[in-house]
Amino acid sequence: MNRDSYVMSAAINIKEALQEASSFLEKAGIMEPESNARLLLSHLLGFSPAALLAAQREPFPGSRRAEWEQLVSRKAQGEPAQYIIGEQEFYGLSFEVNPAVLIPRPETELLVERIVQLGSGLFSAEAPAAHSPLVADIGTGSGAIAAAIKHLRPGWRLMASDISPAALEVARRNAARLDLQIDFREGNLLEPFTGLKLDILVSNPPYIPAAVIEGLQPEVKNYEPRSALDGGADGLDPYRIMMEQLPLLEAPPRLIGFELGMGQADEVAELLDKTGYWSRIETVKDYAGIGRHVIGMAGSN
Repeated sequence: MNRDSYVMSAAINIKEALQEASSFLEKAGIMEPESNARLLLSHLLGFSPAALLAAQREPFPGSRRAEWEQLVSRKAQGEPAQYIIGEQEFYGLSFEVNPAVLIPRPETELLVERIVQLGSGLFSAEAPAAHSPLVADIGTGSGAIAAAIKHLRPGWRLMASDISPAALEVARRNAARLDLQIDFREGNLLEPFTGLKLDILVSNPPYIPAAVIEGLQPEVKNYEPRSALDGGADGLDPYRIMMEQLPLLEAPPRLIGFELGMGQADEVAELLDKTGYWSRIETVKDYAGIGRHVIGMAGSN
C-alpha cells in the first residue's frame, strides 16, 4: 500500500480535486475511494452532496489546500472517513463518532425499524398514559439505536448501557445534541438494569469471533474499538451472557432484538428459544440477504 502523503496539483477545480483524490486513495488500496473522497470534500467545504455537484467546475479554494491534503493522507492510511470528519448519519440523524465507538452501519437501521414496528403493535392495546414501554439498548456505543428509537417513538422511555465510560460520554453528547431524553448507565450488558421491568430489549453487541478480527479490513481492525468487536471464540459470548443475566431483571422483556454476524442467526435464535420466554422468533435479513437480526416476541401478537 502506498503510504506517501497526498500532494494536490495546483490550479484545479473541485471536480478535478475529487478525481485526483479518488485516484490517490484507489492506488493506496482504499475501498470505495470515490465515495470516501466525496464525503471528505463535502465536509471540508461544508457542502451537501447536491451543492458539491453543482460547484464541481468552481476553482478549488487555495486556502483549504493544506487541510485537504491532510484529510486525504489520513484516509490513505486507512483511517475511517467517519472518524476523520467526526460524524456519521444514522436514521436521518447526525451522530458524533470517534475511536471510542463503532461507526453506525446502515443495516442496523433495519433492527430499529423492526423493533419500533413490533413494539408499537405489542403495546398498542395498552393505554399510553398507563404504560409507556421501557426500552433498554445494551452496548449502546454512540447511542445510535437508542436515539433513533426515541426519535421515532418520543413517548417511549429509553435507557442505554455500555461497559465503556468513553463510549457513554459520546452517547450522552449525541443525545444532548439531538435533544432526546435517554437514561445512560455504565456496566456489563444487563447488569445496569438489575431489578427493572424492561418491556423491550435491543442490542448490537460485539459478535466478531476473536480469531477473525485480524483478517478484517484495516479500517475496522486498526481503528474501531476492539472491545466492541470481539465476541469471544465463536462471537456468541455476549448473547449467552445476556441470556444468563435475564434473572437479574424483574421479568424477561416481551420484545427482544439482536444484531449479529453472518451465519450466527440460527444459533442466536436457538439461544432465545431455549429460554422458553419468547413464543415467536424471527430472523430479519439485511440489504445483502444475510440473516442479520434475530427478534423474539412474547405472546401470540
